[in-house]
Amino acid sequence: MGFAKSIGKYQLSRTIGEGTFAKVKLALNTSTDQYVAIKIIDKQMVMENKLMEQVKREISTMKLLNHPNIVRIHEVIATKTKIYIVMEYVSGGQLSDKLSYLKKLSEQEARLYFQQLIDAVEYCHCRGVYHRDLKPENLLLDTKGNLKISDFGLSALRKPGDLLSTACGSPCYVAPEVIANKNYDGATSDVWSCGVILFELLSGYLPFDDRNLMSLYRKISKAEYRYPDWFTKRQKNLISRILDPNAQTRITIAEIIENEWFQTNYKTSLGIVCDEDISLEDVNAAFSDMEGKDNEMGIPKSPSFINAFRLIAMSNDLDLSGLFEEQDEEKQKIRLGSRHPIHETIEKIKYAAKDASLSVEGIYNSKVRIHQKQKMTRCSRSYFNLSAEVIEVTPTHCVVEISKSAGELRGYKEFCKSLSSLLTDKPGDSDEPKVSTDTSFAEKNDQENGSSEEEGSNRGTKELCGYSSS
Repeated sequence: MGFAKSIGKYQLSRTIGEGTFAKVKLALNTSTDQYVAIKIIDKQMVMENKLMEQVKREISTMKLLNHPNIVRIHEVIATKTKIYIVMEYVSGGQLSDKLSYLKKLSEQEARLYFQQLIDAVEYCHCRGVYHRDLKPENLLLDTKGNLKISDFGLSALRKPGDLLSTACGSPCYVAPEVIANKNYDGATSDVWSCGVILFELLSGYLPFDDRNLMSLYRKISKAEYRYPDWFTKRQKNLISRILDPNAQTRITIAEIIENEWFQTNYKTSLGIVCDEDISLEDVNAAFSDMEGKDNEMGIPKSPSFINAFRLIAMSNDLDLSGLFEEQDEEKQKIRLGSRHPIHETIEKIKYAAKDASLSVEGIYNSKVRIHQKQKMTRCSRSYFNLSAEVIEVTPTHCVVEISKSAGELRGYKEFCKSLSSLLTDKPGDSDEPKVSTDTSFAEKNDQENGSSEEEGSNRGTKELCGYSSS
């Protein structure tokens, strides 16, 4: 599908970023002769992947933030098929790009970026905004070398002191409490990420890095890292207080700002304290015609949507249950990957049940109850209960979580084996299905920001040079 050459007063130019659901184009404001970045989002793609609340939250959050170290949104324009988000154009690229060719920064430059990062994060926290995905890829640099935070797609808006529970973010930068299946403070988790970034700026590598995700999260949970030889005592003291695995004793932003190393050549960056005249009318208008369209288009409602952290947890090489809490030995639970849409997956569950001489008792909100067929026998020890819940990952991929609450193991395994074969049965595809035992984090469907956080389904797509790929 092509794009218009202009939208309103903006003349569109080259593409500067691209993701699954959006493109970002450079554009010229013909009224001011200033360049802007315009993210172009396909409405139908947003609805089909149930990302409307996530996109709306990101736009609304960024419009409410006005700080020199945060990318600004100027306005939102909508047509019948597209949403155009007009943003500040930051031409210096990502901080990660600079790291890739410089490897590490000088102490002076690293401290300047860290100071600007902390100022912007403090500004967000004072307004109840927690970013939750701070990393060099989401930090842009302008022509003057100033840092600007972008991509608030995983942000949360909460009152100070309120706890969050959805596990999200980027694995190497995530705080221990976020992956431990515990409610966490968005402020302390953002501080941890800032500490990882500071370490990376000064050293040229990550403090926590491992190809095996289970090993990575074990290192993070215990804060296992080593300083390079060139780190100074003051740098070590500050970083050790930030990368404290205990969120209760971790240094706060106020304490970071008072730190001696941080205070060197520190110039405060202040944002606008309050702007009562900020209008969200263009944001609401852009989404108004999308409300209720799911049913009109015949798009099936998914009872639960999976975010990136839940998907990571379901991979074969990651089982955090042994790290953070004990498993329930009496309740067998496994997960199977399905390469079929949600309705086809449910049909295959029915076929597998039939193959295993089981009967489907009922289907409710993509949850299937399965029982053993009644037999004329005096012995009931072979009776058992199964349940299968289908979780949509993408419109064509699902995860099936199978639980056995009672009964023998043989029939349970027979059903799982049959279903595993059916779910991966596609012409020319011989890959084995992924199966993992129950994991211990990212299992809660919390109601942050007033709605369920369907927020990570697009995080595995190509980054948009610091602009979210919503």
